[in-house]
Amino acid sequence: MGSLAFSIVLTIHLVVAVALIILVLLQHGKGADAGAAFGGGSSASLFGASGGATFLSRTTAILATVFFLTSLAMTYLASKTHLSAPSSVMQQDAGAAAPQPQQQSPAPESKIPE
Repeated sequence: MGSLAFSIVLTIHLVVAVALIILVLLQHGKGADAGAAFGGGSSASLFGASGGATFLSRTTAILATVFFLTSLAMTYLASKTHLSAPSSVMQQDAGAAAPQPQQQSPAPESKIPE
C-alpha cells in the first residue's frame, strides 16, 4: 500500500512540475508591461488587458503550493516505508550465518626440467 501511495503522489508531482514549468514560461516578464503601454496589443489577448497576468499568477501560486505539498508527502511516505528495513549493513548480516572460509587447494607442482 505504501508504494502505491508513493507512486500516485509521484505521478501528481511530475504532472504539477510540468504544468508549473509551462505556466512560468507563458508568463510575461516585467519588461513586457512597458511594451504593452505603447500598443503591444495585450488588450486583445485571451484574458484581456490584465486578466491574463492575474490568472497565470494565481494558477502558478496554486501549482507551486501543490508542488511543495506533494514534495512533503513524498518525503513522509519514503521515510515511512524504509523504517522496516535494516538501518545498517551489520543489522542486515546479523541474521545470516557466518560464511565458512574456503579451503584452498594446493597449487600444482610444476615440473621444471633440470
